[in-house]
Amino acid sequence: MKYFSKHFKKLDWILIISALCLAGIGLLSIYSSSRGEGDFLNFKKQLIFFGIGFFLMILISFFDWRTLRDDPRLILILYFLCLVSLFGLFFVPETRGIKGWYKIGPLSINPIEFTKIILIILLSKYFSMRHIELYRIRHILLSGIYVLVPSVLIFLQPDLGQVAILVALWIAILAVSGIKIRHFLILCLVLFLILILAWSFLLMGYQKARILSFITPQLEPLGAGWSQAQAKIAIGSGGIFGKGIGQGVQTQGRFLPEPQTDFIFSAIAEETGLMGVSFLFVLFLILFWRIIKIASNAQSNFPRLFASGFGLLLALQIFINIGMNLGIIPVVGIPLPLISYGGSGLILTFIGFGILQSIKIH
Repeated sequence: MKYFSKHFKKLDWILIISALCLAGIGLLSIYSSSRGEGDFLNFKKQLIFFGIGFFLMILISFFDWRTLRDDPRLILILYFLCLVSLFGLFFVPETRGIKGWYKIGPLSINPIEFTKIILIILLSKYFSMRHIELYRIRHILLSGIYVLVPSVLIFLQPDLGQVAILVALWIAILAVSGIKIRHFLILCLVLFLILILAWSFLLMGYQKARILSFITPQLEPLGAGWSQAQAKIAIGSGGIFGKGIGQGVQTQGRFLPEPQTDFIFSAIAEETGLMGVSFLFVLFLILFWRIIKIASNAQSNFPRLFASGFGLLLALQIFINIGMNLGIIPVVGIPLPLISYGGSGLILTFIGFGILQSIKIH
């Protein structure tokens, strides 16, 4: 008992409480939009996912993170299992035009979410071993191959938004690892050329339509531009204090598409207003403060890179999701961490927090 008591005292409770508050806001919003639909199944499932995620966070905090750092075979095995799970998606039925989930009864498992954290671990291990050799182009290219393989599998599903997350995550970890500015600029130029080629030869019609509707939403106000138009109406109508939980016209009237996933930020803004959104941002800032503190206190490169990479992953997803809701980024189907409905994403986030707690304690 003394061991457990000592362990729990060492946990970063500020991080935990802020994460629990954010998850609680997500649950409250999912419950509210479930009332409008008259179906509380998603709320009940999210509650179970929350319990599983919290349990895994506490459990993982007991394990020594150095097991990951010192066993490259374990990391490669996990990476290979991610690739196999991504390849297996080609043989499952489509959901909303994407082959991104394994259906097990009423549950859906998204292996892309777990691939993200395994890539962070793999890249942290790779760059921590070659920190003083990052001036060599081959290390940048080889690390890019680790990201390229799952990115191609995800792109073919097709899920352009998640590919963008993986590529941006790779670039961000490269920047934190100490890549030379010259190499970084060359890399950005190459990626820009790839984007041009992708637009000409790889992107599908609906993907181009989403991007075009973002640039010129007036062209398709009832088509591809409808979602963001309704999202902005919901945000604007919330005012300072909001319309009240369960009282949002856009959310409860089902004008707002996907109010539990892609556009949950708009649903929260409509029903809790500027005050609720401000509280949301404060909680996210507290969360990032604790992650940065763990990264800065790390005694070696691997935990520093993991904490930085995980924090960057959350920041990227938050920026893209809120940007989608505000109409400054095309709709690419990225959920809001800890808030949006989705078991895989919620559990992945708590697993990441568990590893961060292990880094802090050990």
